[in-house]
Amino acid sequence: MPGRVPGRNFLFVPGPTNVPDRVQRAMVVAMEDHRSSKFPDLSTSVLNDLKSVFKTSTGQVFIFPSSGTGAWEAALTNTLSPGDRILAARFGQFSHLWIDMAQRLGYEVEVLDVEWGEGVPLDRYEEILRADRRHEIKGVLACHNETATGVTSDIGGVRRALDAAGHPALLYVDAVSSLASIDFRMDEWRVDLAVSGSQKGLMLPAGLGLLAVSRKALEAIPGAKSRRCYFDLNDMIKANASGYFPYTPALPMLYGLRESLNIIFEEGLDQIFFRHHYLAEGVRAAVTRGWRLGLCAREPKWYSDTVSAVVVPEGINGAHVIDVAFRRYNLALGAGLAKVAGKVFRIGHLGDLNELMLMGAIAGAEMAMLDVGIEVTPGSGVAAASNYWRSHDPAPRKKVSREEQFYESHSTGSIQG
Repeated sequence: MPGRVPGRNFLFVPGPTNVPDRVQRAMVVAMEDHRSSKFPDLSTSVLNDLKSVFKTSTGQVFIFPSSGTGAWEAALTNTLSPGDRILAARFGQFSHLWIDMAQRLGYEVEVLDVEWGEGVPLDRYEEILRADRRHEIKGVLACHNETATGVTSDIGGVRRALDAAGHPALLYVDAVSSLASIDFRMDEWRVDLAVSGSQKGLMLPAGLGLLAVSRKALEAIPGAKSRRCYFDLNDMIKANASGYFPYTPALPMLYGLRESLNIIFEEGLDQIFFRHHYLAEGVRAAVTRGWRLGLCAREPKWYSDTVSAVVVPEGINGAHVIDVAFRRYNLALGAGLAKVAGKVFRIGHLGDLNELMLMGAIAGAEMAMLDVGIEVTPGSGVAAASNYWRSHDPAPRKKVSREEQFYESHSTGSIQG
């Protein structure tokens, strides 16, 4: 039986992401009464502060003990009725799964199939919405960041399409792998229901489903006839009003979320978005300039700042790269899913990470590729990423004076006795 693998596992899937030490420590708490008079201090603070992360001042945020999939279901069933018509684009595994859920819940989904590697087709959305003069379409689905293909869509553009068509449909957005990593503007883009989860940009374990709901969407709840129980927002609204939940909350996760929000606000959202773009550009430099490989995202306008799906050469199975990386180098990379299974491997670059952490992922992926027969130049990916980050250093470089150089050069000698 093999022994323990030494060293730390390098986790570079696009979720779950690395959990900061501060957040881990915050979750190590004694259990307490979630109906005590003290509990609302915690619950109210995280619910209110999440509004800043979603960038909404008018919407309301809900937390479910679930994954993002639960928040998907809550968004649909609380605002729609069986048979309602939905417009949605399918361009990756997660946009597909949301469509599949909507169909299984009894909604009529008009599916636009798009090449995997592209995003929401804005022109086609606008054309269909303009043609829907009777406003039979009640909801428009859009996946902000398609994790399976490393594609980010223009949600502001979806709102412009709705406005250009003069269409009143609710706008539903999957922000699971974009929230707190890629700029998301709920109020500005007038997103009605925004879904996310705890295990990505919020730097927590999986287990919390997040749903931000606009005033317009809240007003749609009384007329929605879909059956719901666990995910009924009416129950949440009543309980949250006094700082409680309609059932037992995930207490340690809420303490972890409180600390995660503290970390996010200390760095600042704008700096977080800049950091993710800066780090992602280094990874893309490694892939395209270093390894001379392609990305699943077909054009730069689609490039995701949280995950890169690397296309492997013809005749190579991307799953073999992932397997070797894990077994030999203790590196976890994301697998290709559904249509791109075996054709790509994915490097997640979101959450709590920096350049040197990503260097480890790039080096490990490079070694695994060489091991399975992909002809890349050893060290090329690391060099390309290094060159990008060093030439785009976000922090001012410290100039060392002659006096400091003299001191440093003479401080390394041994003491003679």
